[in-house]
Amino acid sequence: MSCYDEFALLQEQAAELGLPWDRPPAVRREFVEVAPNRRLSALVWGRRPAELVLLHGGAQNAHTWDSVALLLGRPLMAVDLPGHGHSDWRLDRDYTPRANAADVATAVQSLAPEARLVAGMSLGGVTAIALMAAYPELVRRLVLVDVTPGCNAIDARPIATFVRGAPRRATFEQLLEYATAALPEPRPASIRRGLLHNAKADEHGSWTWRHHLGSFDEEEVLSVADSFPPLWHCLAQGRVPLMLVRGGRSPAVSAADVSQLREIRPDARIEVVEDAGHSIQGDQPRRLAELLEQFLAQ
Repeated sequence: MSCYDEFALLQEQAAELGLPWDRPPAVRREFVEVAPNRRLSALVWGRRPAELVLLHGGAQNAHTWDSVALLLGRPLMAVDLPGHGHSDWRLDRDYTPRANAADVATAVQSLAPEARLVAGMSLGGVTAIALMAAYPELVRRLVLVDVTPGCNAIDARPIATFVRGAPRRATFEQLLEYATAALPEPRPASIRRGLLHNAKADEHGSWTWRHHLGSFDEEEVLSVADSFPPLWHCLAQGRVPLMLVRGGRSPAVSAADVSQLREIRPDARIEVVEDAGHSIQGDQPRRLAELLEQFLAQ
């Protein structure tokens, strides 16, 4: 497990999706300096200018979008949020949406300035709202994947519990066993890929999370979610086309959230993806890719 080739896993993923594999897709990892001695990382798919920017959720990384990227076949950029994936950790431990958005803006300006759509799931979604508010020229269409500013610390608690409950000084097999038991409707191959992307071996051979949230206590993780509600105002002020995609099995977006969204943005398109939980991009990537294509074509 010490040898990690992040792109070697794509062929297995394509086979699961029933996609042909004539040759590996054009995808590369890029780094952009967003502050002195701190870089943001992203996966850039395709050789033409990126048409979409994809932002993952808390305790995830850019590879959570691999299936969607393979299905779309479009040039796009999937970002590792600050403190996640291969992006550097922040010394101030600030991973709130507004702080994230400032870093993401620098990366988008450098790697995807003409993107036609920004889509964000969970923490990535509220980061996208903050990005739209502070850098409106970078967000031409906005897709929120199973999140609104109404999602709060209660909604984030299962994620915090999962992150903090992982065994310490674990082998990869022990971490895989923990994740398989903890996650609903486990898909062993998918969980294994996810862990290879989201964890790393230290100098002693123990596996730990790549993301900084893995070193947070539970209350620190929950405090990030407490920063979401003020973004309702930003969402109300936004004028770009907006789509909310909810998971049919996810409790993250409540009926009250939907009502508030309809009140402040009556033009918003709202879709429900059945048989999907919070991570729609993992549970139903084909349907999410279809919705993104439709929204781009409107």
